[in-house]
Amino acid sequence: MAALHPNITPELEAFIGNQPMFFVGTAPLSASGYMNLSPKGLETLRVLSPQRVAYLDLTGSGNETAAHLLENGRITFMFCAFEGQPKILRLYGTGRVIRPDDSQWADLLPMFPNLPGVRQIIVAEITRVQTSCGFGVPLMRMENQRDMLLNWAEKKGPAGLAEYRREKNARSIDGLSTLPPLPSGEGRGEGRR
Repeated sequence: MAALHPNITPELEAFIGNQPMFFVGTAPLSASGYMNLSPKGLETLRVLSPQRVAYLDLTGSGNETAAHLLENGRITFMFCAFEGQPKILRLYGTGRVIRPDDSQWADLLPMFPNLPGVRQIIVAEITRVQTSCGFGVPLMRMENQRDMLLNWAEKKGPAGLAEYRREKNARSIDGLSTLPPLPSGEGRGEGRR
């Protein structure tokens, strides 16, 4: 019961907007590397066009998505209907990381909620849009978004977050860099963290 769609239709965009969470999947090229699947919430995803999405990425315990996108660009998003009619939506594409020092940052950031702990924005060009039945997805009711990550980021403050990113977010669990290489002789400023 899977169906392909030419792009993100208005109906699918509305479905995306109604989901309180989504999942982001990436993987390194190495067959021995670890795939990553991250749940996301806090209304941080935006449909930019029928073939382009972006989400606001907050500081977390790892930065696998950035490392994988830097290495190979592959990304998959998944949305599940936990209420109402069953449906699963997958968006396949290629992504890139937009950081505070990138030229697109100022245009993209105002599209998202003002949340503490913002690390980067992930933008993806969508090449395949697929729905499936979702008959096996359980029915669950949304109670509320958690605020623990936001509270943690507020307590850390900008300097604490910068240090945390240097210590915990610079490399993937496979040892891949989460930051693009700089031209030789250039230092790395805080905007690159």
